[in-house]
Amino acid sequence: MSKEKLCLTAVTIGMLLIGAAILIPIITFYLEHHQPTSALFKYLFAAGAVLVLAGRVLNQYKGKNMRLKRLVRIEAWSAVFFCAAAVFMFYPPSPYMLGNMRSVLAFTLAGAIIQIYTSIMIPYVSKKSEQKKDK
Repeated sequence: MSKEKLCLTAVTIGMLLIGAAILIPIITFYLEHHQPTSALFKYLFAAGAVLVLAGRVLNQYKGKNMRLKRLVRIEAWSAVFFCAAAVFMFYPPSPYMLGNMRSVLAFTLAGAIIQIYTSIMIPYVSKKSEQKKDK
C-alpha cells in the first residue's frame, strides 16, 4: 500500500471515529435519562483526532500549484482543531453548564468547517489547474 493511500485510510478511519464519538454522548443523553455512563467516546474522539492529524501531516502536496499547496496546509489545520477538541474532552468539568462540551463542540465545528471548505476547493482548484495545462 502506498504512503498516500495509507494516509487517506488513516484520515477516513479517524473521521469516522470522530463522528461516532460526537454522536455517542448525544444518543446516550436521551436514551439513558440524561446520564451518559461511558467515557469511551473521549478515547474514540482522541484516537480519531490523532489518526486524522497523522494522516494530514504525513500526506504533503509536492506539486507547484501554490493555491493547492495552501489548501492542503489549511486541511491539516482542521486536524489540529480536532486535537484541541480532544484535549478539552479530558479537562475536568467546569462549574458552568456544559462548559467543556461547549469548547469541544466549538473546536469540532471549526475543524469540520475547514474540512468541508477544503474538500470542496481542492478538487475545484486541481481541476482548474488541469484545464489551464491543457490550453
